[in-house]
Amino acid sequence: MKHLIRHVTQYRYTAPVSYSIQALRLTPRLDDHQRALRWRIDAPGSLEQQVDAYGNITHMLTLPSAHDSIDLCVTGQVEIDPLRDGRLHPEDNRLPVHAFCVPTSLTQSDDTIRDFVHTTLPDGLRTPNDALTLASAICDRVAYEPGTTDVTTAANQVLALGHGVCQDHAHLFLACVRGIGVPARYVSGYLYTEAEHAASHAWADVWLDDIGWTSVDITNRQFASDCHCRLAVARDYDSASPVRGVRHGGGEESMTVSVQVQAARQQTQ
Repeated sequence: MKHLIRHVTQYRYTAPVSYSIQALRLTPRLDDHQRALRWRIDAPGSLEQQVDAYGNITHMLTLPSAHDSIDLCVTGQVEIDPLRDGRLHPEDNRLPVHAFCVPTSLTQSDDTIRDFVHTTLPDGLRTPNDALTLASAICDRVAYEPGTTDVTTAANQVLALGHGVCQDHAHLFLACVRGIGVPARYVSGYLYTEAEHAASHAWADVWLDDIGWTSVDITNRQFASDCHCRLAVARDYDSASPVRGVRHGGGEESMTVSVQVQAARQQTQ
């Protein structure tokens, strides 16, 4: 399936910023089942490309002179192959699989989370269907509601609140499966769907013995498919966020984001 993607991020500051540097994870990963047919990042400065420890294509944007705004615009077309039950093709991992068992501040498991997992999956997580069972239980427990959490909300807080968005569902899923010793990683990217909370999205990959990485869209209680464009994987949002940076000065910051994902029309002869 081919998708047309446009992603605009705008930062505005109440005072001049003397210096800023941002890491942009805004280019589709080089996974076997997806390929960027064309891709462009427009930014107010030169971009230095590198591949990080997780295999994500990252661009560093450095603005050393005074500025009071930053406009980032990504446009492109990506082709994605179907995935059978969310199964990803084998990949050349820079990190060992069990590096994704390491908890983070956003995905730390506790007694409440472990009790939730054992109640949901008394025999553990062994199959792709087990992963879907956990995803469904998370959505039953944590209703989708924008504005109740932010990027600093940890998994145990999400479970207690009972409300959140896709990144919260992903963090709680990671805390659950890592808490029982199963490797899992956070995925950021785009989703093609007609749902209102679509476009920019987050989900998770879980490692299953004898199968490998299986990609699960927790929020939609389904396996990832050719509607999911993968930008970055990491241990949590902090390491996989599309844009992340630091600055000197600037006063108060405001940010607006617009993401559009459309199915590319097939050309007829």
